[in-house]
Amino acid sequence: MPNEYEVPLTGGLEIDFGATGTKEILQNVAMIISTVTHSCPMHRDFALDASVLDRPINVAQALLKSRIISAIRKYEPRAQVKSIKYQGSGPNGLLKPIVRVRING
Repeated sequence: MPNEYEVPLTGGLEIDFGATGTKEILQNVAMIISTVTHSCPMHRDFALDASVLDRPINVAQALLKSRIISAIRKYEPRAQVKSIKYQGSGPNGLLKPIVRVRING
């Protein structure tokens, strides 16, 4: 579907302050899933709560999915989460979400 996109977790996200439209929305989603709460000065509740760390992998996946959906609804309502899959090694404690979103509008 042309208005659905996959947004991976990215480290060292480079911000394009001039981004508009779809590019801006996808950049915002990437920022949300790449930021941990309490790490953003002046906006401590922004993004994802990291309390899912050190939980059993199946519990962590479920909690993370719920928190990703809630955070995107709150901070980027122009995007609707369609699916979330994980990349990485669960047994080694590595979970990298890849979020498929539909751009509303």
